[in-house]
Amino acid sequence: QVQLVESGGGLVQAGGSLRLSCAASGRTFSSYAMGWFRQAPGKEREFVAIISQSGGITLYQDSVKGRFTISRDDIKNTVYLQMNSLKPEDTAVYYCAADSRATISTNMRMNYWGKGTLVTVSS
Repeated sequence: QVQLVESGGGLVQAGGSLRLSCAASGRTFSSYAMGWFRQAPGKEREFVAIISQSGGITLYQDSVKGRFTISRDDIKNTVYLQMNSLKPEDTAVYYCAADSRATISTNMRMNYWGKGTLVTVSS
């Protein structure tokens, strides 16, 4: 099992940047694909980005391509989401998730979830 704790959320103006972090427990972090999802008020949770176990494959939701970057540090057992050029519509609770399956996709069901961190983008 793996436990996930997100951090780095906050209030930022439109056009600004934030970096989210997700720290994972356990000694098998490198065996998990890691993803970021978000849930805006009144909406369903949606996929944002995912990175493969090797870090060699990354996938993004179309609306964040070119603005967000997912990365991982297997020494620190941490996955990051660098968010640039933020828009008010990026306002949401952002969740980190993990899954041990070898093939990743934009609609895969993840096994493990963090509790989320709130990102608010003001206009």
